[in-house]
Amino acid sequence: MTGDEPAITLYRLQACPFCERVVRVLDELDLAYESRFVEPMHSDRNVVKRISGKRTAPAVVDDETGVTMSESANIVDYLRNTYGDGSEASEGGAA
Repeated sequence: MTGDEPAITLYRLQACPFCERVVRVLDELDLAYESRFVEPMHSDRNVVKRISGKRTAPAVVDDETGVTMSESANIVDYLRNTYGDGSEASEGGAA
């Protein structure tokens, strides 16, 4: 599949609730993305530091808009405002 690579790359940790929050919103908005799992040891996350300036996960790179950011709340807001209708859907609640 040439040219069908996802524009969004998510740098994440295994079993990270903040990362899973971003994954839920990506799935909710039906956005294609690539997951890249990063080193669990904070001091070893050099790949994340190179792309976002921080060693925190999650971090997102959106090649479609040129945006790179970290912090799950910021990422969720960005995704909803850019690809959704800007409203906050129920997270984990029953509809």
